[in-house]
Amino acid sequence: MNAFEMKHVNQTFGTGSAEVQVLHDVNFSAQPGTLSLIMGPSGSGKSTFLTIAGGLLTPTSGTVTVNGTDYHDRSKKERDALRLDEIGFILQTYHLLPYLTVADQLKLVTKVKPTGNLEPEALKQVLATLGIQDLLHKYPGELSGGQQQRVAIARALYPDPAIILADEPTAALDGERVKVVAQLLKTLAVQHQKAVVVVTHDARLVEAADQLYHMQDGVLTKAS
Repeated sequence: MNAFEMKHVNQTFGTGSAEVQVLHDVNFSAQPGTLSLIMGPSGSGKSTFLTIAGGLLTPTSGTVTVNGTDYHDRSKKERDALRLDEIGFILQTYHLLPYLTVADQLKLVTKVKPTGNLEPEALKQVLATLGIQDLLHKYPGELSGGQQQRVAIARALYPDPAIILADEPTAALDGERVKVVAQLLKTLAVQHQKAVVVVTHDARLVEAADQLYHMQDGVLTKAS
């Protein structure tokens, strides 16, 4: 069964002469154990795709399902619970709380979701792989952009979600760290049977992808 699926999704904003269609009949699916890459330039509709995929925006038409459950079959409260349990977000803007250390950012996850998170040893391994194990007592303001991004990645992985949605996760990283993050996402997909979906314009990630899609002017096509 697909972990995540979109069928005939359209998204428009505005009305009348101001109406703009951002997504056009988008069809997409991702299975557990795979890394899917959606590439396209800025303004192509990638971020709107990701927002709908995460249940933060209801499409104008079409269906979105997570582990076989249609978002439309759930109330807002149920969709919120679904996101908390099943979906991890790695966003282009890190959303780290400036007054919390790296360790406290992770502890906050535990307060929101007390059970089902990575075991301490697994989390330690993630932190070491990302090269941030020595930053636990630092505040976001003391970190570089790349370090903040890696902390945001670790925070998204800590709840152990079934689906990981990533928006430009390597934008602030150098070549060597891109390889590390790509391998980490690939390992999460394969070894932990997660569906990882990355939207990006970073061609350095292509080699890690199991399936490659291109987004152009709201039209999604799968690379042959």
